[in-house]
Amino acid sequence: MKKSLALVLLLPVVLFCACTEKPVAPKPREAGHRIGIVFDVGGRGDKSFNDSAYAGLRLVASTYKGFIKDDPDKVDFGKDVELKYLEPKKSGPDREQLLRLLSEEGYDLIFGVGFMFTDSITRVAKDFPEIHYAIIDVNLLDLTEASNLTCLGFAEEEGSFLAGALAGLATLDKPKAKVGFIGGMDAPLIHRFQAGFAAGAAYANPGLRKPGMILSQYIGKDSSAFNDPGTASAIATTMYKAGAGIIFAAAGGSGKGLLEAARALGKDCIGVDTDQGYGYSSSEDPKAKETGKHILSSMLKRVDQAVFLTSEELIKTGKVKGGYRTYDLKASGVGLALNSYNKDRLEPYMDRLDELKARIMAGEIRVPSDDASAAAFIQDLR
Repeated sequence: MKKSLALVLLLPVVLFCACTEKPVAPKPREAGHRIGIVFDVGGRGDKSFNDSAYAGLRLVASTYKGFIKDDPDKVDFGKDVELKYLEPKKSGPDREQLLRLLSEEGYDLIFGVGFMFTDSITRVAKDFPEIHYAIIDVNLLDLTEASNLTCLGFAEEEGSFLAGALAGLATLDKPKAKVGFIGGMDAPLIHRFQAGFAAGAAYANPGLRKPGMILSQYIGKDSSAFNDPGTASAIATTMYKAGAGIIFAAAGGSGKGLLEAARALGKDCIGVDTDQGYGYSSSEDPKAKETGKHILSSMLKRVDQAVFLTSEELIKTGKVKGGYRTYDLKASGVGLALNSYNKDRLEPYMDRLDELKARIMAGEIRVPSDDASAAAFIQDLR
């Protein structure tokens, strides 16, 4: 029986053309390359989006004899590559300030983690034409290989389709069971997760094609919605009590609230971005271990590999090409987590999930990426 669900990711990158001639601050060359990153709200420790980006930094350090400057974990494999991360304030008002700080310190490549960096990284990239920038989850217009800005995107809907299919398959024997989706910020990017999840759930489980069987709710309208586990927990509790058997959240740090609610109520859930089930189950903390038992799987979004591959391009070639990169299912950029803790629970569904994965990669299943196309997709299944 195949066990091919744990995914890695794709490989593209991008930059932004700059017209100004603002001088870049001089930098010491103790390290061969210097790479910086600004996390989004929630910062390191969100066990999701930002932690995946941090894992990418660690991989760069371990692979290319680097160190993470001022890191509490004292990651240090050598002095060939200097890495550094900064964390914004709670609501992220200082994103641009932090990008400029790294730029003024003369880092060679600087990442902005998340679509909320769109305006700020565009301005900063124009002011520092000699520095390469990369932004995750954004597709800016009119970039070329000569640009100094790289857009790193993902096919979230494809990975979420598999998460939805898993939820549907796991509730096939419970005709009255609903499934739920909790989104962080009510934004087009998060609706991609919702669309894929709903389509996958309905595709795998005919009972979920009826109106009202797939529940959904968003935490808020601004970026603070990605750092509000209390609200996520309240929404999850309401959904479980309304009949949801499994809930999937795409909500960054807020997703902790879903995981805690699942543990408290003895329900199942699906994590996001990192392999949250492994992270919790392998913890030495008894409460975390118990939480891990309720995480059926996680929809992997390999931000770590995007950070690593983009950094590797700089290290190997001395520059990063501008333009666009899309990390999809075919490139192992998204997918479902399979680990030693959940493999037995997933085994009954593996063949079906692998079949769906193959059909998506072959173009036989066109996964919807917005609410309207998801509704049409499900209507066609009825």
